[in-house]
Amino acid sequence: MGTIEEVLQQNKFQSLQQKGFLNILFTANWLRENTAYLFKEHGILQQHYNVLRIVKGKKGEPTSPGQIIDVMLDKGRDLTRLVDKLVKSGYLERKTSKTNRRKVEIFLTEEGEKIISEIDIKIVKFYKKMNINDEEANTLSLLLDKIRG
Repeated sequence: MGTIEEVLQQNKFQSLQQKGFLNILFTANWLRENTAYLFKEHGILQQHYNVLRIVKGKKGEPTSPGQIIDVMLDKGRDLTRLVDKLVKSGYLERKTSKTNRRKVEIFLTEEGEKIISEIDIKIVKFYKKMNINDEEANTLSLLLDKIRG
């Protein structure tokens, strides 16, 4: 693919911070585009997978829509539609709380567990193709954390 200068066909930036910022945006979009097939072949989007991973992280405990929104990667999506599709696909189950009838509880189904496992195997293979080792990946993560303050 090449350097960010080659990709953007630009040799001069206002600052190194601008160059880094543009590189982050470009790379995030590149990652999204190059992993979309992993989800599409299962009839879902990356945002659906993110919701499934969040619910799975509750380890069998129910979660609420508010808890999901708090940790979603893409907060601009309509969570109700995302959950509706996952319920319709049989990956999530939505129930009314037994203790509070106004509260909705969301659970991962066995089918949801299965699809996450299948996708995770493919994602690990994708990660292994990336051109960075564990130490570099950790440094990258620390730098991105630092950007967010």
